[in-house]
Amino acid sequence: MNFFRLFSLLILPLLLSACGNGTWNDPYPAAERGGNILYSSFEERPKHLDPARSYASNEAEFTAQIYEPPLQYHYLKRPYTLIPLTAAQMPTVTYYDAAGRPLPATAPVSAIAESVYEIHIRPGIYYQPHPAFARDAQGRLRYQDMRPGDWHGIQTLSDFRHTGTRELVAGDYVYEIKRLAAPQLNSPILGVMAEYIIGLKDYAARLEKAARSLPRGAYPDLRRYPLAGAEIVDRYTYRIKLRGKYPQFLYWLAMPFFAPVPPEVERFYAQPGMADRNLSLDWYPVGTGAYMLTRNNPNRQMVLERNPNFHAETYPRTGEPGDAAAGLLRDAGKPLPFIDKVVFSLEKETIPYWNKFLQGYYDTSGISSDSFDQAVQIDARGVPQPSAAMRAKGIRLTTAVRPSSSYMGFNMLDSVVGGSGERARKLRQAIAIAVDYEEYISIFANGRGIPAQGPIPPGIFGYVGGAAGVNPVVYRLVNGQPVRRSIAEARRLLAEAGYPDGRDANSGAPLVLYFDTAASGPDAKSRLDWMSKQFARLNIQLVVRSTDYNRFQDKMRRGTEQLFEWGWNADYPDPENFLFLLYGPNMKVGKNGENAANYSNPEYDRLFDQMKYLDNGAERQAIIDRMVNIVRADSPWLFGFFPKAFSLSHAWVAPSKPNVMANNTLKYRRIDPQLRERLRERWNQPVLWPLLLLLLALIAALAPALWAWRQRERSAAR
Repeated sequence: MNFFRLFSLLILPLLLSACGNGTWNDPYPAAERGGNILYSSFEERPKHLDPARSYASNEAEFTAQIYEPPLQYHYLKRPYTLIPLTAAQMPTVTYYDAAGRPLPATAPVSAIAESVYEIHIRPGIYYQPHPAFARDAQGRLRYQDMRPGDWHGIQTLSDFRHTGTRELVAGDYVYEIKRLAAPQLNSPILGVMAEYIIGLKDYAARLEKAARSLPRGAYPDLRRYPLAGAEIVDRYTYRIKLRGKYPQFLYWLAMPFFAPVPPEVERFYAQPGMADRNLSLDWYPVGTGAYMLTRNNPNRQMVLERNPNFHAETYPRTGEPGDAAAGLLRDAGKPLPFIDKVVFSLEKETIPYWNKFLQGYYDTSGISSDSFDQAVQIDARGVPQPSAAMRAKGIRLTTAVRPSSSYMGFNMLDSVVGGSGERARKLRQAIAIAVDYEEYISIFANGRGIPAQGPIPPGIFGYVGGAAGVNPVVYRLVNGQPVRRSIAEARRLLAEAGYPDGRDANSGAPLVLYFDTAASGPDAKSRLDWMSKQFARLNIQLVVRSTDYNRFQDKMRRGTEQLFEWGWNADYPDPENFLFLLYGPNMKVGKNGENAANYSNPEYDRLFDQMKYLDNGAERQAIIDRMVNIVRADSPWLFGFFPKAFSLSHAWVAPSKPNVMANNTLKYRRIDPQLRERLRERWNQPVLWPLLLLLLALIAALAPALWAWRQRERSAAR
């Protein structure tokens, strides 16, 4: 064999494969190339996809695309605005007094005994194809009474040969409201809703009693048990009855908890054998939304595909000033959704995800701390921009302040930092000045946040920006801009509190405070060390007590902590959802509420009871301003910061607008698959010359041996 033939045999296959279509490192099937598919990821399997049970953000990424409550948030308008989804129009609300007489909308809260929401559903909306709806030639449901022999060859939902659909009706919404009380589901909002929906608490007790009398594994048909607070009016209309007045209830009607569940679907999944095959609403939800879950493999992929029965819905025709210039109205009036399929791949580590994003195999990406400097640069005005490397790839950066709060709290039941006395108040105010959250945001959040001036984040009614919204306890205005008060002012307050130079004025003992946190590990250590240094500026010794989350929660429930860190993500865009975190009757100790600081101020509580029933307007804003000033002075929190969400998207992804309240936004996304395919090929060309050099070196190393072997063969032949 001569060298030319050997070289050809080794090199030719590589050259031929390099000439083939596609890239060598493409992680997706060749059949998907050029497809109208969005590629994303998930870190862990969503625990619940049943709308009565699901309450986590990683679950909402799926449930919101599948289920359709009657209302949704307008994709483009800010502040966040509710609009009909399956409802024909916004619900009508009628108020009644204790005698059942209707009241005007302007009636005082004290006169309102009952609020009745009437919701009319649009006809002609159909569910996704599903075997629960399949019927035989006689019109009977095919798979409602399956016997052991019927399970042959069925392991996943796609193994059922027949599917069907039916129209969405009002009874499906009423059925889901009843499911909130089902004992086997343990809905996380039962406690809240039982305080408002008439009869729901008693209904839960009734279902609990009924469940004990049913045979094991029997299907409890909730249609047999009427609920006073939820009734069907006609095929497309239903009513929800609430105690008193609760304006925030409209926001709940945009959450999957109030999405429809057909009774036949629950009965289908309740059959023996379903749970053994992971066939349930928690694994395979059923809805009328733009997408349906067709693959749920938590160890590899979850796939959403276009619902072929999706009703007519179009992209918004109007938005805010500037939306048209930003390209956000190019699709105005076009039918939704734009994307046929969304593939979520399991990615537990941020670095592999980031590398695949740069290669074009993920369409969008968040930004971890490790990749921040590579992805983002801050311009001279302090505005974040995509880095030069990102701009070279056509990658865009989008930012939005999340309706979330990250804060440090004082336990107001503690004998040192708590209470309403002047001594403790000035101690808290001194600490509020000393802990520099501007520095924290810069170091630990890569600038992704804004210092909080109070408990209400931007985008929520009641938030006041600019000079008028500055917290005067912690900041002073310099040329119209907030500047944190000096450490000298903090030390003066500390001395006035009875701790000059960080020592008790009476005993001379150093002031030692205890900070409880669930944070642990190397990343948390640097942050906690920084926190200790902030207190050291006042000569206060901070003892950090890290523990696991369960132990931390137990301390919070018992009130044994002194200082703690906490956060809150908005359930709905209303100030009540943040101000109730400081409402006395909602305190953590003794009431298991969300007031983790156990703060109680009678005037604040009185104003809260007025504010929560008011519609947005000047009167409500004035009350909120008074409440915010009260908590600024009392300082039960270091208000911390409001996080900013940073996301990157490739050039083939159409411009989008972050909507951090709505989760059903996949239907508005659009991509250019052809551009993606061209750029993927450009960015992922195989580099063959190192292999060629290696092979040449191998041939050179083998050449003497091959020559010697050839000479021996010739000698033997002679």
